[in-house]
Amino acid sequence: MNEIDPKLRFSRDAVQQFQDDAKQSKTPAGLNPVAEQVASQYRQDTMSPIMVSGTMRLVEFGLLMLSGFLLFGYYVGFSTHLAWHYPAIIVGASLTTVVLLEFTDCYQIGALRTPVANAGRILLVWSGTFALMLLAGFFYKMTSEFSRVWFAGWFGTGLFLLMALRLVIARMIRRWARNGMMERRAVIVGGGKAAEVLIRSVEAQPHNDIRICGIFDDRDDKRSPPLVAGYPKLGNVAELIEFARIARIDMLIVSLPLTAESRVLSLLKKLWVLPVDIRLSAHSNQLRFRPRSYSYIGSVPMLDIFDKPINDWDSVAKRCFDIVFSLIGIVVLSPVMLLTAIAIKLDSKGPILFKQKRHGFNNEIIEVYKFRSMYADKADPTAKQAVTKGDPRVTRVGRFIRKASIDELPQFFNALFGSLSLVGPRPHAVAAQSHNLLYNEVVDGYFARHRVKPGVTGWAQINGWRGEMDTDEKIKMRTEYDLYYIENWSLLFDLKILLLTPIRLLDTEHAY
Repeated sequence: MNEIDPKLRFSRDAVQQFQDDAKQSKTPAGLNPVAEQVASQYRQDTMSPIMVSGTMRLVEFGLLMLSGFLLFGYYVGFSTHLAWHYPAIIVGASLTTVVLLEFTDCYQIGALRTPVANAGRILLVWSGTFALMLLAGFFYKMTSEFSRVWFAGWFGTGLFLLMALRLVIARMIRRWARNGMMERRAVIVGGGKAAEVLIRSVEAQPHNDIRICGIFDDRDDKRSPPLVAGYPKLGNVAELIEFARIARIDMLIVSLPLTAESRVLSLLKKLWVLPVDIRLSAHSNQLRFRPRSYSYIGSVPMLDIFDKPINDWDSVAKRCFDIVFSLIGIVVLSPVMLLTAIAIKLDSKGPILFKQKRHGFNNEIIEVYKFRSMYADKADPTAKQAVTKGDPRVTRVGRFIRKASIDELPQFFNALFGSLSLVGPRPHAVAAQSHNLLYNEVVDGYFARHRVKPGVTGWAQINGWRGEMDTDEKIKMRTEYDLYYIENWSLLFDLKILLLTPIRLLDTEHAY
């Protein structure tokens, strides 16, 4: 089948052909060939508009400061008796400008797209900042001591840099939008007339950054047509879960009336395990709430049901946390890791490290590193048979390093390279079982743990839920603690867990 352009809509005949193909063939993922191809179009991450506007704040702050300091150093010189006054004014004025641009909505994507139309606001903000500097200098009786050439030069240079940067960024944003690099990818859940009205309303919004990737609905074609506003129905809700595992989807929009309470709740129970924003369309609902109760796509109101956890700048902060503390951990614990490697090599034949496939973020398969603690010919990469107390497969050195959790230390490298986070839900092996049942078959909503990147240590581990998962209760409690962590995440929470981990590891009752 030829590659599908996701920007194209489909004719009714094409949809019928797709459905006929789907009846004859299902991919291993459980999707029909069309849904599989559409999902493959969206495998790459996009640029978040929030990240773009946030980066603009930092870049403009840096440019204004740099230009002010360069003019100060060139014309005034650092030997002046006002050597600390100038830097303080430059930093303060640059920060004030960014704050005022934020208050006047100049960092909204719509404003960044149209810098010429917003040139008046930018000029007003930059002029207002200099007016405030003059006012402060007047009250402190210091205006005569500052260089007028520097003052005028910085005003002109700063204004030029602000406008030039915004003209460049506007072109880049338009190019990113055309190339699909900066968009919010949405899937409509629920078809029929309500979905059609919603799609028409979203598409009518100016500078719309929403890319509708398809429609999923549990109802048959008689109740939910296979083609809605030019978009095909790609499958049912169960297939949507798999679709969202493959495609980098940002948002699910549930197009059902609030009055269909039982159906909405049933859908949300299935969808909340995905690391995406979930919105309930309020466009055609008769119930009306206060404007602050809604989020908006243009002027289309949405009720926020779930937000993607640890998103945008939070994810940047957490990644920086992981890199810094992983490097510290590797440096501090390198003697322990070296001695462990030597002991493993002397104790039994085989490699020092053991690699195991586990579930990562969004249910993706990752490889986790550990020190080998079992005899090489008895190793169980799938973890189908859990390690038990006195397990004969474990070596003498293995018993010690497992109890002390030293076998987990190579995972600092996983965290450094990005497949793991230092703190998060502990990843389980893909075939890990309890009483011949996979963990997701034991706990309803188990995969909601994978809405964030898994961790070397976690909230469940420092609260005693580590070691063998030999009962359903232990799996449920681990999941409960992991979900609590996800809903209450902060950098301070991560730091607390990280600092408590060495202390809680002294309890080795369930580690063997």
